[in-house]
Amino acid sequence: MGTNLVKFSRDTARDVKVVARGWRWGRRPQVPRSAEPYVLPKESTVFPTKWARTPAAIALREVLQKGALNSVLRFEVNPQISGLDSLRKLNGPALIVANHSSHLDTPLVLCTLPDAMRRKTAVAAAADYFFDTWWRATASAIVFNTFPIERRGGKLSSTPGDLLADGWNVVVFPEGTRSPDGWMERFRMGAAYLAVEHGVPVIPVGIKGSFAAMPRGRGWPVPGRPTVAVRYGDPLYPAEGESAREFAPKISAAVSALLDEEATTWWEARRRVATGASPSQSGPDAARWRRVWESTAPIQSAASKHRAWK
Repeated sequence: MGTNLVKFSRDTARDVKVVARGWRWGRRPQVPRSAEPYVLPKESTVFPTKWARTPAAIALREVLQKGALNSVLRFEVNPQISGLDSLRKLNGPALIVANHSSHLDTPLVLCTLPDAMRRKTAVAAAADYFFDTWWRATASAIVFNTFPIERRGGKLSSTPGDLLADGWNVVVFPEGTRSPDGWMERFRMGAAYLAVEHGVPVIPVGIKGSFAAMPRGRGWPVPGRPTVAVRYGDPLYPAEGESAREFAPKISAAVSALLDEEATTWWEARRRVATGASPSQSGPDAARWRRVWESTAPIQSAASKHRAWK
């Protein structure tokens, strides 16, 4: 009896495994893709966001950003802001370009800009992430004034150029996605193209510590109110006749210099820029745990950096 029961259990387990291997889990088609008839791909629809820049939406966003968003952000992290005097050199719309390693980066930029500039700032956001569902698209558009852009080989949206022409500042993260380990990834050409095409300056922004405060995979900042540094740089203007390909490395170098300045001092960073010896912000050639470990080093205060330099 016992032997038969064991044999029956083994046979049953084998049958369950066979059925599981052939079961249609989720929505995967049973017919191989190579055997399916060709169907023209559906044209993707763009989520409209013009309504988010109407007077009523702007008024609501002012309450949300200045009140709830700013309060929650400063309760969860300790922002250190520097370089805001560079923004006084602007006399029109600009592209605000920053490195990107956390979902904290957008609220950090918006909540550290001067109020008048923040009210006229829109944010480029990945269409396949922030605009994949109506509720996420609506929430991000009303709170952050986002608009969708394609980041996977799609056509460049005309919205950024339209916004710049209408006097709006546009926040762009040229890496296209968040850094997986906190170090700066290669900048794409979109920001440089917009600056050259529309004749607007670029404000470089170096953000340090946001990966340690809220890395990929977390839906909320880590406990302990970690320090995050946001450093603004002087406006960069494309030279007469300069192409986007020539201008793009200057944007990346400016953000790298700001991150170097945040890690050391203004004088040391400027001296390295002058001699072409600025360190790469792509991180060490090491195992991922080592890269993450180095990118999550605590932010030094200005006073401690000054004492260390002396």
